Amino acid sequence: HAYMLRIAIPYGQLSSAQMRLLADIAEQYDQGYGHFTTRQNIQFNWIRLVDTPAILQTLAAHQMHAIQTSGNCIRNITSDPFAGAAADEIVDPRPIAEWLRQWSTLHPEFAFLPRKFKFAISGSATDRAAVAVHDIGLKARLQNDEIGVEIWVGGGQGRTPKLAKLLYPFVPLEALIPRLEAILRVYNEAGRRDNKYKARIKILLEALGKDQFKALVAEAEALQPPLDATAMLAYREIAVQFVAKLPPASSQQSFDGADDPAFQTWCRTNLTPHKDPNRSIVSVSLKPAGGIPGDATAVQMRVLADLAERYSASDIRITHRQNVVLPHVAKADLYALYSTLKQFELHTANIGLASDIIACPGLDYCALATARSIPIAQALSQSLLARSDAHDLGELAINISGCINACGHHHVATIGILGLNKGGEEYYQLTLGGSAFDDAAIGERAGRGLSDQEVIDGVHRLLDVFADLRAPNETLLQATRRLGTAPFVEAIYAQD
Repeated sequence: HAYMLRIAIPYGQLSSAQMRLLADIAEQYDQGYGHFTTRQNIQFNWIRLVDTPAILQTLAAHQMHAIQTSGNCIRNITSDPFAGAAADEIVDPRPIAEWLRQWSTLHPEFAFLPRKFKFAISGSATDRAAVAVHDIGLKARLQNDEIGVEIWVGGGQGRTPKLAKLLYPFVPLEALIPRLEAILRVYNEAGRRDNKYKARIKILLEALGKDQFKALVAEAEALQPPLDATAMLAYREIAVQFVAKLPPASSQQSFDGADDPAFQTWCRTNLTPHKDPNRSIVSVSLKPAGGIPGDATAVQMRVLADLAERYSASDIRITHRQNVVLPHVAKADLYALYSTLKQFELHTANIGLASDIIACPGLDYCALATARSIPIAQALSQSLLARSDAHDLGELAINISGCINACGHHHVATIGILGLNKGGEEYYQLTLGGSAFDDAAIGERAGRGLSDQEVIDGVHRLLDVFADLRAPNETLLQATRRLGTAPFVEAIYAQD
């Protein structure tokens, strides 16, 4: 008998020392590995209750905790894993995320909300934080050189998936916390507590409508004092801590690895432009062929900690898609970094491709699950990486959930897979055309449930049809919007 312990990784950022601590916990108290989640946390699935106090004490000594990682409270605030490094960044969202973390942690008024409450914040031209599928999504913006945020409310997945609605196009920072407190106060007082399936803020917003909801927020906000000067001073002190102190990177134009085709492929899939043209943002895939999405061994965690310390200012990020990011790697160091990753099976070149699968722990670990997720993910990744066109199909998200709670975010995947149980047997429903980002959409259900092997075969037939029908450089998501889902549904059920 064991418990799952979820440890918070605020806005997905870790130091090398903290990653080594997680490796120690995996080795000493678990079975030698941890599972990184879609909300940028880490879960350990084999923790004995008697060991929990010692683990929590060790975490606290390294400025980590497991506070508000479960329950009807404000959960870990997630963010863009490329924050502070991305070439398209408008505002670094991490200082705002940290400011809100300090405000929301152990907030006495919001410790027992009608249901769990999730924030996400992005600060780039491209949303990489899945703002549209959170209870409150924030997009940091500049207006006349003033930092403020868009506030989106009412997103979420589960059995009633909804996309967030833009309620406030620009809120200056000094008005942000009073506005958020008012929103949460309205939810806390008016949200349903008689039915947990109708208790999220998305249901309240739908019932009231935008205008009435905003009117209640305005009433609540009018009753509270404006933010005092010390709060804004705290924000400015926080913001200073997020200025990256990076040594100059070499501006040389020729690098090692030019004659290594596997490295060149990895560069095409796993690198993202950095705001410093002499650096790259490196995404490290935790999705090897046949692997468990999001799992990393203690050995791999220590390797990542060492590489971050050597090449990325000890800065490590966890992504929404259960991968790891080293955000500040000099281009001159890329081949050396890749060579070390390869030694420890961390070099899979598949970021953003079909085999970069999201999967929840499913029935193998989770007491709420109704079907297994991991075996489907393993079989799919193995067969997808073996396809001759694996790197030619373009950007494509396959997400797998083991139950209707949708922790695997299947609703917002290009191909979503939901595991269910009927009459004691596991089967899977597919959805098509979903997205969590700037082009956010809830996927459409394809048809009847399928067995595990039918899912795998159906996905491959769908991809074969997509390869035949796609326009030049078109993604599968774009193809479903151009053609509709009908030709792809027909491919899935071609054996019927």
